[in-house]
Amino acid sequence: MRHGNFDDQPQTRINWRTVAFIWPYLMEYKQRVAVALLCLVFAKIANVAGPYLLKLVVDALNTETVGTALAVIPIALILIYGFARFSNVIMGEIRDSVFGRVTEHAMRRIGLQVFQHIHALDLDFHLNRRTGGLARDIERGTTGISFLMRFFVFNIFPTLIEVTMIAGILFYNYGAGFAIIILLSVSVYIAYSIIATERRTQYVREVNLADSASNTRAIDSLLNYETVKYFTNEQFEAERYDQGLRRWESARRNNRLSLFALNGGQALIIAAATTAMIWLAASEVSKGNMSIGDFVAVNSYMMILFIPLSFLGFVYREIKGSMANIEKMFELLSIQPKVADLDNAPPLQISQGAVCFNNVSFDYHSDRKILKAVTLSIKPGQKLAVVGASGAGKSTLVKLLFRFYDTTAGTITIDGQDISRVSQLSLRQAIGIVPQDTVLFNDTIFENVRYGQPSASDTEVEQAIELAHLDEFIQQLPEGRHTHVGERGLKLSGGEKQRVAIARTLLKRAPILVFDEATSSLDSKSEQAILAAIREISQNHTSLVIAHRLSTIVDADIIVVLDRGEIVEQGNHQQLLDIGGHYADLWVNQKKRQSAKP
Repeated sequence: MRHGNFDDQPQTRINWRTVAFIWPYLMEYKQRVAVALLCLVFAKIANVAGPYLLKLVVDALNTETVGTALAVIPIALILIYGFARFSNVIMGEIRDSVFGRVTEHAMRRIGLQVFQHIHALDLDFHLNRRTGGLARDIERGTTGISFLMRFFVFNIFPTLIEVTMIAGILFYNYGAGFAIIILLSVSVYIAYSIIATERRTQYVREVNLADSASNTRAIDSLLNYETVKYFTNEQFEAERYDQGLRRWESARRNNRLSLFALNGGQALIIAAATTAMIWLAASEVSKGNMSIGDFVAVNSYMMILFIPLSFLGFVYREIKGSMANIEKMFELLSIQPKVADLDNAPPLQISQGAVCFNNVSFDYHSDRKILKAVTLSIKPGQKLAVVGASGAGKSTLVKLLFRFYDTTAGTITIDGQDISRVSQLSLRQAIGIVPQDTVLFNDTIFENVRYGQPSASDTEVEQAIELAHLDEFIQQLPEGRHTHVGERGLKLSGGEKQRVAIARTLLKRAPILVFDEATSSLDSKSEQAILAAIREISQNHTSLVIAHRLSTIVDADIIVVLDRGEIVEQGNHQQLLDIGGHYADLWVNQKKRQSAKP
C-alpha cells in the first residue's frame, strides 16, 4: 500500500466518481437545491426571451405608421425587455446566494472528513508524509470540489439546455439553416475544448506537483531553521528551493502556452459561427424573408449563446484542473490505515491496570526483527523499567502498547483484554505518556499543559504545573503562563519542554503511565525534583519506564534488560547487580562516566 507517495502517473480522463462523492452533500439541502434550480430555470427563460422581445421592439419602431397612439406598444415592450434582463440577473444572484450555503457546508464537511481521515492513518504514513505538499493537496482539493459543485450544476448543464432552446427557436422561426449552424458550431466548439483541455491537463498536474514539492521544501527548511544555521546551509537550501521553483516556472509556461492555443481555437470557432449566422440573416433580410427585428434577434441570440458557451470552455478547463486537484485528495482518502479497529470494537475496561506482553514479536521489515518473543508482565500499581542499548527495541514496546503498530506475533493485554480487539480511542485514553522528544503546539504554556485534558479547569491545570515543578519557571517569564512557546515549542529548552510534557501527562490522570526517557533533558537537580513528582503521581498507577539513565529507575519493582530485541535479564536493581551481567556492566559504565565529569 502506498504511504505518502503522491507522484504516481496521473489519469488522463475525468474521474467522474467525484460527482458521486459530492452528491450526498448536495442532498443534505434538498430544499435549497430545489429553490436554486427553480431560480436557474426562471433566469434561463428570461434570458432566452430577451432577444425575442428586442425583435418586437425593433419591428414596432421600424413600422412607418408609428404614431403617438402606437408609441405605447414599443414602450411597454421596452419595459418588459428591461424586466426580463433584470430577472435574469436577480434570479442568478438569488440562485448563488441560496446555493452558497450548500457549497460552504460541503467544503466544511469534506475538509473535516479529510482531516479526520489523516488523523486516523497509522504512524507509518505520518513518518513518510510531506507536510507542505500534503497541506497544499488538501487545500486545492476542497477548493476544487467547491468549484465543481457550483459550476458543474449551474453552468454546464444549463448552458447545454440554453443551446437546445435557442436552436429550437431559430429552427421554428427562421428555418433549419440557422439551427444547423448553431448545433454544428456548438458541437465543434465543445469537441475542440474537450480535446485541447484533455491535452493540457497534464500541465496543470505538473504545476501542482512542482508547487507541492517547492512548498514542501520551503516548510521543511523553515521547520529546521536552527539546523540550517548550524551548518551554514542557507545557500544550499535556497538552491534546492529554486530547483523546485524552476520546475514550477517551466510547468506554468507550458500551461500558459497550451491555454493560448485553447483560447485561440475557441475564439476562431466563435468568430466563424457568428459570421456565418450574420451572413445568412443579412441574406434573408435582403430577400425580404426576415425583418430588421429578426436580424437583431438572431444577432442577440448569438451573443447570449456564445458568451456562456465561452464561459463553458473556461468552466470545463477549470473543472479539469479541479479534477486534477481532487485526485490528490482522493488518493489520501483511498489510503487505508494498517492499524484499524474491528467492527463494533468495545471500549477498554480498566479495573486494575495490569499490562502483559505475551510472547510478542515485531518487525518493521521481514528481514530485520525488532522484538523476538518478548514476554513481560506489569502488575497493577507496579513500576517496570526497560533498559538496554540503542536499537534494542525499548521504544518499540511503547509504540506497540499504544497500538501505533500491530504485533507481528503474540498479544498485548490490559486487564486480560487484547488491545487489538478494543477501540484505539479507549486504549489511548487509558495511557498517559511523557515522550522523549516533546513537541508543543504554538500556543501558551498554560494551554499546552491543558492539552492533556482539554476539559480541565484552570485550578486543575495549575495543580499539574506545580506537581511538574514548572511553576517557578513560569513565574520568571514576563507574560507568565500566557507566554507563547513558539512553533513546536522552539522558545523553550529541552528540559523546559519535558516539564511541560510531564505536567500535561499528570493532568491526564491516566491509570497507566509511560515515561520514555522522561528526564533525559534535565539537569541533576531538576531531574531529582521531577523523579520525586513522578514517584508521587505514579502511586497506585501502573508504570512503564523506558530509561537510559539507570539512576532514575533504581526504585523500579522490575527492571527488564533488552538486547537486540530479546529479554536477557530481569529483576530489581540489586538482583541484577548481583547477577553481574548486562545490567551490571551498564551500571558500572555509567558510574565511570559520571565520575569522570568535572
